[in-house]
Amino acid sequence: MVTRQDWGAVLVPEGVRFTLYSEHAEAVEVCLFDSPCGEKEHRRVALESRSGGIWQGLVAGIGAGQLYGFRVHGSFDPGRGHRFNPSKLLTDPYALALTGEPPLDDAFSGSHPDDAEAADLRDTGSIAAKSIVVDRQFDWQGDALPATSWEKTIIYECHVRGMSKAHPDVPESLRGTYAGLVSEPVLDHLSALGITAIELLPVQQIASEPQLQRRGLQNYFGYSPLGFFAPHAGYASDPLGGQVAEFKSMVRGLHRRGIEVILDLVLNHTAEGDALGRTLSLRGIDNLTYYRLHKEDPRLYADITGCGNSIAADHPVVARLLVDCLRYWAEEMHVDGFRLDLAVTLGRTDDGFSAQAPFFELLSSDPVLARRKLIAEPWDLGTDGYQLGQFPTGWSEWNDRFRDTTRRAWRCDPTSGVAFSRTFDGSPEIFEESGKGAEASIHFITCHDGFTLEDLVSYERKNNWDNGEDNRDGHDHNLSHNWGIEGPAESPEIRERRARAKRNMLATVLLSAGVPMLQHGDELGRSQGGNNNAYCQDGPLTWVDWGTDSEIVEFVERLIALRTRLAPFSGVDNQPGERLWLAATGKPLDLEPENHDAVVGLMLHRPARTHLLIFNLSDQDSHFQLPQQQRAGRWNCVLSTVHSAARPHEGSTRMVEALSTSVLEFEAEPVSTVHTK
Repeated sequence: MVTRQDWGAVLVPEGVRFTLYSEHAEAVEVCLFDSPCGEKEHRRVALESRSGGIWQGLVAGIGAGQLYGFRVHGSFDPGRGHRFNPSKLLTDPYALALTGEPPLDDAFSGSHPDDAEAADLRDTGSIAAKSIVVDRQFDWQGDALPATSWEKTIIYECHVRGMSKAHPDVPESLRGTYAGLVSEPVLDHLSALGITAIELLPVQQIASEPQLQRRGLQNYFGYSPLGFFAPHAGYASDPLGGQVAEFKSMVRGLHRRGIEVILDLVLNHTAEGDALGRTLSLRGIDNLTYYRLHKEDPRLYADITGCGNSIAADHPVVARLLVDCLRYWAEEMHVDGFRLDLAVTLGRTDDGFSAQAPFFELLSSDPVLARRKLIAEPWDLGTDGYQLGQFPTGWSEWNDRFRDTTRRAWRCDPTSGVAFSRTFDGSPEIFEESGKGAEASIHFITCHDGFTLEDLVSYERKNNWDNGEDNRDGHDHNLSHNWGIEGPAESPEIRERRARAKRNMLATVLLSAGVPMLQHGDELGRSQGGNNNAYCQDGPLTWVDWGTDSEIVEFVERLIALRTRLAPFSGVDNQPGERLWLAATGKPLDLEPENHDAVVGLMLHRPARTHLLIFNLSDQDSHFQLPQQQRAGRWNCVLSTVHSAARPHEGSTRMVEALSTSVLEFEAEPVSTVHTK
């Protein structure tokens, strides 16, 4: 009996057993290679057809490190959805490691350049990426998952290569690698900030798009996957098979510091592109099974991802492949959670998006994955592609409403304190209806996609000329503000306005009731020169610059430490709490949508302490009536985006500067004790 855990290449005492699924294939061969490139296979072995579309065979006398690929025979009939072409060497969908990215070569085209209905017969065996048989044994040395609760989670989105590539204290041989990410200087920085989880941009094996390769660029972000299970070879010190062990060592090193590992996985499409794209894996294995095709014309792909193709996640075999992928990263690679790119695509059926789609149902019933952190990017490019708040129970979601509301507020747009308060509280009007709390709302101001925080306050126009697309790529609607001049500024006044805007946005995301996420280098003032779509830039433009803004680093450290005291989630650590939004008059805030108060406060009352957060979203100084407490005492300012040092407060009102955030803590006077005999 073949179980799903046996698919791919599995080491057995006699050699290696290969298993592949192709419902419509006529024959399948596994091809063995002695080196990654420059030669054809030295041996082909036909796999036997089993029931249910399974092809399997045992090859004796080989073991770990063996390079292989598949050739799948069948009809080349795009009009019926079939694109079989045994001239193309195909990577194993279950491969645990690949030799790297395929080069730029027109031979990867599945169809003839002069006739789209005919197969291209050029052989790719010598140039295609090879799958690698991997020995799964690894000494985890007692590794344990940190299992940090959502309430205590601080996410740091970062790129494996970009995080350490320019760090002067990381050994040069390790810069830009999995090992470099867990070098002591990088780990010390993350620990000092108070980060509890890193969210890694895609680490699956990347295959950069030919249009980028022709311009001398590559898909740096990694949203062009070739192997769902395989760590990207380019991030390993030993790229020929060593990437699996090095990735595991990285996870183990982060766990030792109490830092969880969340992977940004791309399961919605592959690097094979559209109907004119490359034949690298799934297209040649069983195009009709693995991809969502146009019903009217199966020659065409239903491109709801913007990447040329979309995975048919509602097909039971494909849904199982995706869940097996997550299960592998969780169980064998010890990953703590996943952020799924364009996750709406994974929930699509013939009737549209459904929270009960096959992929979600399989995932929710899996005993391992049900205990991992699951984060959705709740949109794709298809009809009804925006599904914020509609994912199954147990999922968290990137909340772009929080991002946009916060950006508008701190660039001095006319802002409603009510709208600000709702997103600050985790958008309960969106998530509570489905029984979710603030842990379902991932709060961010910036991420890999768009301006950095420094550029958000320095540029009002994108500057993507280096991408080679005449600045047509990237978003035009950034809700950014340059505070007087485009780009770097020498004026102390402009620089201070920008610094205050950054502090306000950082305070908003880190003190909010949702789960906060920072983008790597924002705490260091990292700039991309106004490039808001740097997906194809691998260089100093995107690498973290470790010699920049130390003042913001210190401010972020203070904010994260303060968040622990504020406990912005109600009922944290079983402490009953009260959250009350106030108007500047000190009275409860009128939460009707037509209320446009721009000065608001949030009182967080816990049995042992009371805090007051005051937000002045206007461009005018104002006064805030401080709420009276049952005990005598005074309000002390413990953080301000205007004043760097804490200072005591006297009186019943507080002057709050324009565009500022203040955090006050109530200090009660000691209770007098009367002694009697």
